Amino acid sequence: MSRLAPLPSPDDWTAEEDRRGFFGPGSVTWRIHSDPAYHLGGMRALMLQALHPVAMDGVARNSAGFKDDWWMRITRTGQYMETAVFGTRTEARRMAARVRGYHRKLSGTEETTGRPYRVDDPDLLLWVHNCAVESILVTVRRAGLAVSDEDADRYVDEQVAFAHLVGVPLETVPRSVAELDAYFAAIRPSLAATPAAVKGVRDLFLPPMPGWLQVLTPARPVWGGLAGLCFALLPAWARRMYSLPGLALTDAAATAGLRAFRAGFLALPRQVYRSPIVRAGYARTAEVSAA
Repeated sequence: MSRLAPLPSPDDWTAEEDRRGFFGPGSVTWRIHSDPAYHLGGMRALMLQALHPVAMDGVARNSAGFKDDWWMRITRTGQYMETAVFGTRTEARRMAARVRGYHRKLSGTEETTGRPYRVDDPDLLLWVHNCAVESILVTVRRAGLAVSDEDADRYVDEQVAFAHLVGVPLETVPRSVAELDAYFAAIRPSLAATPAAVKGVRDLFLPPMPGWLQVLTPARPVWGGLAGLCFALLPAWARRMYSLPGLALTDAAATAGLRAFRAGFLALPRQVYRSPIVRAGYARTAEVSAA
């Protein structure tokens, strides 16, 4: 099996390219990842990723104590993705090296397939990458963001840079929507809703929360409603695999809920739904353009 692609080298970019990052404000990636619907696409991706028995085993097996720092782990994952997209190239490379070093230490054997694996096996990294790209793209388009077919292909192609940071061998990474669809068609027979996958999705619906937060705020029902919406956004074949009763919104209702979510956030100031990392990226590149 081929090993990881080497990290991009700082010798390959100028100071200005470093400040603009691997994508930049003119990219489809920035337009998509700064949209409010992007966040729901990320949660949908986690639900889809769980259907790979080996990838899900890697999460479950190496998540001792996960309940105690659930939110911190989710936050770190979000910060990694946002830094890779909106940070400088140096910041993105540094973050990717840290994640690679952590994954390198993790391994196991998945019981239902009997496969021994390392968490950073290239095919597992490719699965996680493709789930994220497909989920985010599908979600923002259904939410109402104007993304043409040409833009969609460009987004998939731009995300090869993200896959490079992760270490996915570049020759295996889809570069168009058609190639992405072909990947999922080919891998579907090997997917399964294992007990670990079902538990992982249930944990997304009912994450640990302080008692006072559950009692004094609507955080629990609001989060559960968003998780239910993300589940409804999964492809029909994935929802059937989970066979979770009571989570079946129609496609029309899911799209309507998603568009209402996006419209509500777009009515608010951008700093409400754009993190400090995203805002810093736009501010930094505005300085580059003005220089």
